[in-house]
Amino acid sequence: MADDKDKKGLRSRQWFGRQDSYGFIYRSWLRNQGHTAEMFDGRPVIGICNSWSDLNPCNGHLRELAEHVKRGVYAAGGFPLEFPVTSLGEALMRPTAMLFRNLASMDVEASIRANPIDGVVLLVGCDKTTPAALMGAASVDVPTIVVSGGPMLSGSWEGRRIGSGTDVIRFKEAVRAGTMSLQDFMAAETAMSPSTGSCMTMGTASTMASLCEGLGVALPGNGAIPAVDARRHAISFEAGKRIVAMTHEGLRLSKVLTREAFENAVVLNAALGGSTNAVVHLLAIAGRLGVPFTLEDWDRLGSEVPCLLNLMPSGEYLMEDFFRAGGVPAVLNEIASLLNGDALTVTGRTQSENNAGAVRFDERVIRPLDQPFRPKAGIAVLRGNLAPSGAVIKPSAATPELLVHRGRAVVFTSADDLKARIDDPDLPVDKDSMLVLQNCGPRGYPGMAEIGNMPIPAKLLRQGITDMVRISDARMSGTAFGTVVLHVAPEAAAGGPLALVRDGDMIALDVPGRSIHLEVDDAELERRRAELKPFVSPYGRGYERLYVDHVMQADSGVDFDFLVGGSGDYVPRESH
Repeated sequence: MADDKDKKGLRSRQWFGRQDSYGFIYRSWLRNQGHTAEMFDGRPVIGICNSWSDLNPCNGHLRELAEHVKRGVYAAGGFPLEFPVTSLGEALMRPTAMLFRNLASMDVEASIRANPIDGVVLLVGCDKTTPAALMGAASVDVPTIVVSGGPMLSGSWEGRRIGSGTDVIRFKEAVRAGTMSLQDFMAAETAMSPSTGSCMTMGTASTMASLCEGLGVALPGNGAIPAVDARRHAISFEAGKRIVAMTHEGLRLSKVLTREAFENAVVLNAALGGSTNAVVHLLAIAGRLGVPFTLEDWDRLGSEVPCLLNLMPSGEYLMEDFFRAGGVPAVLNEIASLLNGDALTVTGRTQSENNAGAVRFDERVIRPLDQPFRPKAGIAVLRGNLAPSGAVIKPSAATPELLVHRGRAVVFTSADDLKARIDDPDLPVDKDSMLVLQNCGPRGYPGMAEIGNMPIPAKLLRQGITDMVRISDARMSGTAFGTVVLHVAPEAAAGGPLALVRDGDMIALDVPGRSIHLEVDDAELERRRAELKPFVSPYGRGYERLYVDHVMQADSGVDFDFLVGGSGDYVPRESH
């Protein structure tokens, strides 16, 4: 139980500690849920921020986890109060869940600040819910722990293991190439998702859940425990206990999410072969806290780090295998020499203390640092006249022979144009061409959809071509693979040079040299720019209008310009 000094420092005391009509109102209405007087005696009030939704299959089991968090909070002497927030399901939301990441973050921020909450447990799963919740919590800066929903069990079809997202892409291309029947494709659908939870590949959901350990905002083991494993319930219970202690200790999120923590996350992302989406998410989270962290840090800190994890989409195994092989703690222990080991975590211990002695149980899944699965696997940041503010590529998911390549552009001006023409037998494309997709960035789509891994033209698939260089201002799913240049900034819709590319232009890609160059002289580019029509968004009202008017570019994390820097945990004025 907190002493008097602790009680005075709790935000909730400004609601429940009052002996006036306001206190009467705040306590009395909550009593209609059966809460007893001792819940208002000065104990910490813990918000359980739940992104559960039937419309978000990855998060469909989070109500069950919330009950285990509550048990932990009660056991530690806290008062748990669960509240809902916007749930972002990548599987169903159109035009893209990323369009609503900033909206969900505003929901989380407002819900925490407006209510009597001293500390918060973020229940998250599908990939955008994790960064959205962390962005919102960071803007308030109360004690915070992340509890992820965990990955699904491994898929299995016709005697082979299949992974969500990754094998969907493979199967789709096989159907287009004529090597897989539509009947088989539809049959595989029933085997892809055998349990509750998020993608069981190292997609963005598993990446962000794992990086929460690297950032220090989740308990050790959070990243890989399967959704249906009883140990997922146990870690939820422990998180509930721990958040109560954190409120007494004053262990705010800003004390954990330091520059050193973000550096650790970059290194861990490389070691995991993690998603390129982590780039924009971590930039946005850091921006909410005012932590100096840039796109260049991704390349400088992580590009030389080897990938230790043999996991789809870069490898062959799945998250269930990763968990049994030792999970994120084993990887963090293996790369301890590359980390800021003294970075503080939500456990109250340092990163190195959390993971010291963690064991790799299966070297087929988690390779040793001196015998990695892939060398130099981190995110590479490219610059040049085609991407003056930067672009990214994931070398571990690319074809090595294409990392240095020169080819003619085949340009698609929009996602609709791509869909209409990609399988046209008269499309002027060959295996050395570079597919270029415009107007699919933050403003252009809007929301920067996961369509950067453009499909290989059908006529090339039938020739046995399975990869080619693709360039866009869009993102791609963390479950995807290929030689794909993403997040080109500024985007085409913002007048970036990507908008000036025309069919037949030569483009030179040099990933080792970190360059991407459009081989068109400056005079011609200026002539094209003069003819360029300004982007006009089809959205004239509502949240979408707000998004297009205020979203920043990929190199700044795709957050809203007015949300950079938090507002703190101030208590708003009374409501009556």
